[in-house]
Amino acid sequence: MKKLIIVFVVSLSVLSCKNEIKKTDKNKHENHVTTSVKDKTSKKKVLSPHTSAMAMIGDAHIHIDYSSPGVRGRVVFGGLVGYGAVWQAGAHNATWIETNKDLIINGKLLPKGKYGFFTIPTKKDWTIIINKNWDQHGKDEYDAKEDVLRFNITPTVSDKITEHLEYSINKINESEGNIQLSWEKITIQFPFKLKQ
Repeated sequence: MKKLIIVFVVSLSVLSCKNEIKKTDKNKHENHVTTSVKDKTSKKKVLSPHTSAMAMIGDAHIHIDYSSPGVRGRVVFGGLVGYGAVWQAGAHNATWIETNKDLIINGKLLPKGKYGFFTIPTKKDWTIIINKNWDQHGKDEYDAKEDVLRFNITPTVSDKITEHLEYSINKINESEGNIQLSWEKITIQFPFKLKQ
């Protein structure tokens, strides 16, 4: 009789453990499914995707990192981006530019390094600003005292709309290129050359 009771108790213990394992496995699977469903339904279209432009000009690697907002039917310059105010030339964090070689821009030296890229748009011309502080949200910490370069250029206006802000670095030859920004109906560009 003792043997029968022991066998019965052991059998109950084994069955109980098996049921616990099945419940645990089922719960893990359900949590996984629930999480993936939530992930799929909570994903939103990114309105200002993070992107970059890069080019090799001779042995110089030039890199521009920015978030690319869309026009989405809005008036951008003189509306969303006010005239006469510093703009981080992108969305979210300040746009930054990095070069591994010294450049000459607008007749002035830009030492190799990483910099914040800002502009001040107006109807007639734009001020281009290259600033020591590249790591900031928008223009929250912008300080003109940290400007490395500042110069004016005249934008080109087009009938064609560039929906998303777009930067490009265009090679002219092994020692020269230009940097271009296009958004809405505006394009600005300025040349640079490698310091010899």
